[in-house]
Amino acid sequence: MAAVEFFRNIFRIFWRAWFYGWVFFSILAALPILIVVISSDRFYKTFFKIAIAWGKTIVFVMGFKPVVTYEQEIIPNTSYMFIANHASLIDVMLMLSVMKNPAVFVGKKELRKLPVFGYVFRKTSIYVDRSSEKSRKEVYVRAQKKLDQGLSICIFPEGLVPEESVTLAPFKNGAFRLAIEHQIPIVPMTFYDVKKRFSWTFFSGWPGKLRVKVHPFMETKGLTLDAMEDLKEKAYNLIHTELVNDAKING
Repeated sequence: MAAVEFFRNIFRIFWRAWFYGWVFFSILAALPILIVVISSDRFYKTFFKIAIAWGKTIVFVMGFKPVVTYEQEIIPNTSYMFIANHASLIDVMLMLSVMKNPAVFVGKKELRKLPVFGYVFRKTSIYVDRSSEKSRKEVYVRAQKKLDQGLSICIFPEGLVPEESVTLAPFKNGAFRLAIEHQIPIVPMTFYDVKKRFSWTFFSGWPGKLRVKVHPFMETKGLTLDAMEDLKEKAYNLIHTELVNDAKING
């Protein structure tokens, strides 16, 4: 058994290097085109098509197979707030594989510092400094601009990837405040396998299925910010219950 685990870990070293290599060099190769399509907001939908192809490619070359269950269909040309649990490096690529509508990601400002990826993130996403109240307020202004362009918003409401022992960290307010203020439906998703398949622990994970469930949408029309806490709790309980029940069945 020790020998088997040793060779599995050798595979994981090359497998992880394969991931970082694909992420870095695929963006680098596409950079001349990306510089053009991210130069203006009017090209964003073209950029998003490239992003979807990129996300699906990374998922494929890593040996993952998304298996998506839709409990409610996503309607084209409609603005949504997409949310999901956040537990893996592969989450963004998986989300791109699932979403059908052009969307803008909201992420932490530290991502701007990553080589190559950080440049594209800075130009195409909404970044936030969670320690700055001014930065948090600016997110709402930028999000409104994107929604006015007919785009959707994507947020991982835990904010940060939680510790390995944590099933689901508490949700931040941002996604739910934005959804209510802009009266757009929330699309909650459960990513069942991301932590098992490709967690932040280096010597872990393995190729295989990445199951996703797109839950019934949570409507916000007519709601005020007084309903935000209830909405956030409902979304949290939905995804947490799915993860806990799945762990009992599949380990």
